Amino acid sequence: MNNLNTYATLPRGRVAIVHRTCYEVISENGIFQCELTGNMMFGKSDFELPCTGDWVIFQPFDENKGIIVDMLPRERTLYRKKVGTVADKQAIAAHVDKAFIVQSLDGNFNLRRVERFMIQILEENIKPVLVLNKADLGFDRREVEEALKHSACRMPVFFTSIHHPETILRLRESIKEGETVVFVGSSGVGKSSLINALSEKSVLLTSDVSQSTGKGRHTSTRREMLLLDGSGILIDTPGVREFGLAIDNPDSLAEMLDISDYAESCRFKDCTHTNEPGCAVLEAINNGILDIEVYKSYMKLRREAWHFSTSEHEKRKKDKTFSKLVDEVKKRKENR
Repeated sequence: MNNLNTYATLPRGRVAIVHRTCYEVISENGIFQCELTGNMMFGKSDFELPCTGDWVIFQPFDENKGIIVDMLPRERTLYRKKVGTVADKQAIAAHVDKAFIVQSLDGNFNLRRVERFMIQILEENIKPVLVLNKADLGFDRREVEEALKHSACRMPVFFTSIHHPETILRLRESIKEGETVVFVGSSGVGKSSLINALSEKSVLLTSDVSQSTGKGRHTSTRREMLLLDGSGILIDTPGVREFGLAIDNPDSLAEMLDISDYAESCRFKDCTHTNEPGCAVLEAINNGILDIEVYKSYMKLRREAWHFSTSEHEKRKKDKTFSKLVDEVKKRKENR
C-alpha cells in the first residue's frame, strides 16, 4: 500500500455498494460514485479490490464523482472460496463486527451449513449470530434447540419472524451503536425482509419464495451497506448456494467444533482420527459423548480446508517465483 501521508489531504469514505467497476462511497461530504485508479484495478488480485465495508481514500471531482486511490488496511474481513476455483477467495464484506447467519425454519434449515458459515466467520475474528427466521411457520422448537446444542455454545441464537415484531425488536437490541453486521445465508431465507423490518421501512426489494421449488428468487443481487437509525450498520448479501471454506489453518477446525479436547488425548500426535489405535476422538464417538454427525462434518471440512490451504501455499510459491523472475529481468535490462 502507498504511504498514507501522500494522501493526507484527501477524504476517506466507506464502500456502501459495488457495481462491477463502480463503487458507491459514503463520506462526510456525501455519497460519491467512484472508480479505481489503473494501478489499483490492474495491480491487485480480485479479492484485494475494494469490497462492501472497506474504508478507502478517494480524490473527488465534479459534484459527486471520485477516483479511489488507495485502501486503508483491512480488518475482520469475511471471505469465502471463490466458486469454481481451487484456491482463489472472494471478499464478501470488510470491517465487520458481527455476522448474522440467517436460516429459515422450513426446508432451508441445515445444521451442517450453519457450521460451515460459523467456522469461516470465527476464523476472521468476527462474532457469529444464528438467526432462525420465519418462526411463524410450524416447527418443533425443542427438536431444533436439541440439534443446535453443539453450535449454540459458540454463538447466540435468535428465533425471528417479521410477523412477530417483538422478535425483531430483540434482534435489533443485540446490534450496538456503530457495529457493522453482515447478513449471510441462502436465497429465500428472508434476509432482505429482516433488514426492512429492522430498519422499520422498506429499504431493500423483496420477492416471494417460489411455490414450486421453495427457493427464493435471488432478490439481492449485490452487497449493500445500510445505516440503521440510531444503531449499527447492516450489510445485505446475495443468497449463496455454495459457501466454500477459505481458511489457511485446518487445525483450527478441531477447536471450533469442540473436538480439540479429545484430539489432544490421542495416543499419536499426528493422529488423523480415522482408524488409529488409541484415538480418543473415535473413542468419544463409540461412548456416545461425541455426536457422529459433528465428527463427519469435521472430517469433511478439514479435508476441504486442507485442500484450500495447500493450494493457496503452492499458489503463493509460484507468485513469489514469478516476482523474482520479473525482478531479475529488470536488473538485466538496467545493467545493459
